[in-house]
Amino acid sequence: MDINYNELTLEQLKEINKKSAAAIADFENRRKKEAIQKATEIAKAAGFSSLEDMLAAQPAKQKVEPKYRHPENPELTWTGRGRKPGWIAEALEAGKPLDDFAI
Repeated sequence: MDINYNELTLEQLKEINKKSAAAIADFENRRKKEAIQKATEIAKAAGFSSLEDMLAAQPAKQKVEPKYRHPENPELTWTGRGRKPGWIAEALEAGKPLDDFAI
């Protein structure tokens, strides 16, 4: 499809743009529906009654109990995962062992 866009009027260009945007939206909607249909088939093949049931069945993140507690402020705790809180980092830099804060 060879179109010389330089020969078109502004109105013609706007019409092409409008029709293209609508065609793109229709294409994306069809692809989304196809993907949902495939995912639903996979969910049913796995024994779920629907895609929503499968998504709802995902296990919730388990709450991790804290392993370390601030000695002066017991409300400050750390699970030992992720970035060290400032009070732990400062204590370690001061030479204190992590075990001093174990719960």
